[in-house]
Amino acid sequence: MVSRFKRRLADIPPGSESPLDYAVAQRDKNTLDMVRDAITHKQTLLAYQPVMRASSHTKVAFYEGLIRILDATGRVIPAKDFMPAIEATELGREIDVLALRMGLQALRQNPGLRLSINMSARSIGYSAWHKMMQRHLKQDATLGERLILEITESSAMLVPELVVDFMDELQPHGVCFALDDFGAGYTAIRYFKDFYFDILKIDGQFVNGIARNPDNRAITAALLSIAGHFDMLTVAEFVETAEDAALLTEMGVDCLQGFYFSAPTTQPAWLRRKHAQAG
Repeated sequence: MVSRFKRRLADIPPGSESPLDYAVAQRDKNTLDMVRDAITHKQTLLAYQPVMRASSHTKVAFYEGLIRILDATGRVIPAKDFMPAIEATELGREIDVLALRMGLQALRQNPGLRLSINMSARSIGYSAWHKMMQRHLKQDATLGERLILEITESSAMLVPELVVDFMDELQPHGVCFALDDFGAGYTAIRYFKDFYFDILKIDGQFVNGIARNPDNRAITAALLSIAGHFDMLTVAEFVETAEDAALLTEMGVDCLQGFYFSAPTTQPAWLRRKHAQAG
């Protein structure tokens, strides 16, 4: 008698190594299809999360614009649920272009706004992304001074030399750069003397619950020391309690970001004011 497990294996398409491989491949295919449909039907938007000054927890230093898509049912899907599957694909580059366009449009429409936008180092040589940036900078020279580009630690390490050249090209326009998820990957510290990162964002795994975790306090203190040596402003991500916020402030973190202050929202204060005035 053929076991149920063997029958299941027989149902797996040729070329699949295991049921798990097949399931992962199907999940990624479904994700790619969902993102492709969202782009085709213009179902993309930004959610905005404030980054607060540690010196005054009620004052916003800047906002981070986080890409979102709508699925077929209208649900808002955060980047963490689709970016891992598309980051190395053409769709990843298209998403970066859309995020940049929406971010630059928000900056043009709100002269007092300072905004960070995420991008992959893979988009540095992507023609559509580069043309989008250059066109907006020519149309409004003040945009660069209010724009922060966030590149994850792991992404920056893919092509460190290209990242350095890219920064050298855009910083004369006033654009700032943030190294995102610092501590989560494998940054070669030797590149720090060549990089021009203005902001260092400490990965949330070392921040969340830090008030009750002495190991994370030690790691965060070391990361703050590195940032201080290279004169980088620091942001602690995933701050979710008053206790953590108070400790991080005491440790000398410059800015705090997380659900303790606000969840990302597609309707930030400046959009709500515009809608109220229009109504």
